[in-house]
Amino acid sequence: MYLKLDLQYFAGEKTEKATPKKRQDSRKKGQVAKSQDVNTAILMLCMFALFMVLGDFLKGVMTGMYEHAFQEYIHWDVTEKNVFQVFTETTIELSKVLAPIMGVAVIAGLASNWLQVGFMFTTDPLKFKLSKINPIQGAKKIFSARALVELVKSLLKITMIGTITFAVIWLRKDDMMMMSQRPVEGALAFFGQTTVIMGIASAIALLLISVLDYSYQKYDFEKSIRMSKHDVKDEHKNIEGDPLIKSKIKEKQRQMAMQRMMSEVPEADVVITNPTHFAIAIKYDEEKGDAPIVLAKGVDFVAQKIKEVAKANKVVMVENRPLARALYDGSEIGEAIDEKFYKAVAEVLAYVYRIQKKV
Repeated sequence: MYLKLDLQYFAGEKTEKATPKKRQDSRKKGQVAKSQDVNTAILMLCMFALFMVLGDFLKGVMTGMYEHAFQEYIHWDVTEKNVFQVFTETTIELSKVLAPIMGVAVIAGLASNWLQVGFMFTTDPLKFKLSKINPIQGAKKIFSARALVELVKSLLKITMIGTITFAVIWLRKDDMMMMSQRPVEGALAFFGQTTVIMGIASAIALLLISVLDYSYQKYDFEKSIRMSKHDVKDEHKNIEGDPLIKSKIKEKQRQMAMQRMMSEVPEADVVITNPTHFAIAIKYDEEKGDAPIVLAKGVDFVAQKIKEVAKANKVVMVENRPLARALYDGSEIGEAIDEKFYKAVAEVLAYVYRIQKKV
């Protein structure tokens, strides 16, 4: 009994890699190996690269709006027409700034997801499930190994980004102290450049962390979708069908084929026998074909059944050991015999017809 329980335990232990079907089902549910840090790192890198490329353009648009507001709009009367014009012009200028930023953000988000999981669309994660608000499950997640990994990862990100930010500011502290003596445009350019340097350096550091995080997420995902030997067996049964049921179906099919074959035996002209091992029922009909047809054939048990049916229906049986064996190996049920058997079978049929005439 203890051995049986141990076997059941090991059969239920999830030690097997997930099958392709299991992976496909998990993917349909939105369960894939994915690191959110990869998305964040790629998004940050693309955004700060955009600021580096379009920095002068964005600065020109923002300063232009500032100058326009304090040099022109400030002198306008507050009327419905003027307010609408200010709103329209400001919206257009802001769109020039936000459009490239939003466009790059969307492309970066899609690209980072595609790099990790390919093209995938599913609404299953959006479905309401009571298990998501289960306090017991929530407590388990808080004190799980994943939560510890997330804590370590968060501390590592804070430490690395904080170190990078401090290092950039420390290296540029002398220039920063002199900003009070530089024109506004120069100061803006300096702080913008400093921000971009900090952002790109932080994004690269976060990208390195995200590679490690993705490796862990992949490992954790593979572990979560593991299957037990029993699960693999059940899945195989569902795909291929239960072997017991399949064997019963095949047995039923064999029985039906046997019944159909036996129902043809009474129509035969002759049954050629071994006499103990083989039996082949032959029929010749000039109107249906130029060659005799094999109605039934069998060996051992089936051969005995064919002979019993033939005897019950008074079908002539002829013993011819070489011919019986050769016809069994070289002919198929429902088909004409091979040309090489014509002479031998014709002799047998002639003999049968002579017997029938005498009777």
